[in-house]
Amino acid sequence: MSEARILNLARLGTVDYAAALDLQTATVVARMRDEIEDTLLLLEHPSVFTLGRGADERFLVNPPADVPVYRVSRGGQVTYHGPGQLIGYPILKLTGADRDVLRYLRNLERVLIEALARHGISASQRTGLTGVWVDGRKIASIGVGLRRWVTMHGFALNVSTDLSLFETIVPCGIEGCRTTSIAALGRDTISVADFAGSVEQAFASVFKYERVATTSPESLWRLVASPAVACEAHG
Repeated sequence: MSEARILNLARLGTVDYAAALDLQTATVVARMRDEIEDTLLLLEHPSVFTLGRGADERFLVNPPADVPVYRVSRGGQVTYHGPGQLIGYPILKLTGADRDVLRYLRNLERVLIEALARHGISASQRTGLTGVWVDGRKIASIGVGLRRWVTMHGFALNVSTDLSLFETIVPCGIEGCRTTSIAALGRDTISVADFAGSVEQAFASVFKYERVATTSPESLWRLVASPAVACEAHG
């Protein structure tokens, strides 16, 4: 009999983008070394713009000077992260038939669509594009990276995000792209924490984990300071 598939879940609260990137990198290394199980990091960021590895800076149209910009190793163009947005960084080791990036992206979209449905919001995918839409407006962005078939980066879904920040960029490089949020759809009583609970359930269902285990943030932050992990992360 095979062992039950376990997902480690960590709710991290609000984390600076650079610190979260260090944590992701250390967690990826630990997963590659089979020191931890598959792990889902759920958090929020202070305001920040991120560019994918091949993103065009012209899509940063008029970003506020006080909001930092990072170019990172995910796919996709420019997006905004900020308070009121649920960020998910899955650190998963893809094996067998799951070693399919497009399949992985579609599964992430399914997770968010199912989570939104739990709150009575009908969302959908769009052919040829990555992300999740409601009534023609984008509610969630997805951009991933992989290292030796271990995933990093992930998704960002607008719960009660300040949507005006998206007007200073061309979101995901899609001209004319309009954004929305759960709050803008009239569900302003739903918090980021509320929606995180729905994502946890949908994630376990879509990716077929038999058990979800809560992981303390402290245990993950210790990975960043681990000499062995740090050496491989920056090697």
